[in-house]
Amino acid sequence: MQTRIRPTPLFVVSLGLVLALAGTALAQSSNPRIGTWKLNLAKSTYAAGTAPKSATFTVVAAGAGVKVTVDGVNADGTVSHWMYTANYDGKDYPVTGNPNRETVASTLADANTLKSIYKKGGKAAVTQTSVLSSDGKTITITSTSTDAKGQPVNSVAVYDRQ
Repeated sequence: MQTRIRPTPLFVVSLGLVLALAGTALAQSSNPRIGTWKLNLAKSTYAAGTAPKSATFTVVAAGAGVKVTVDGVNADGTVSHWMYTANYDGKDYPVTGNPNRETVASTLADANTLKSIYKKGGKAAVTQTSVLSSDGKTITITSTSTDAKGQPVNSVAVYDRQ
């Protein structure tokens, strides 16, 4: 006579949690941008008087996408803290805490290149191309925007993985 073992509800719930956590860990490990990144001013290029004093951003997995939190001290000494949660699907997602950016739309051009358009009032305010180095240790963000006089402002910011 064979005895059949039935899984208890606790076992089923525990197994479900293990699988869910494993899936989350796999999703996080598959996105090489997950982590904390600090601005390397010595390797970055900004227009005169526009370089921030410091900047750090953190990327964490959030469902199928990411949550990005940016903290820094601007060129004029004001502190900035802003964030967004988005997928890399080209759709607009809200940006909170940044008076110059209301939404962001991002797409992966390839495994290491992320293209983002930040909008204000429905119009492109900043376009960025973010390139992850092949060794995964740096991200170089090339940004294009316009200043209050309508003049183009370009920057190249290099961030090191922390």
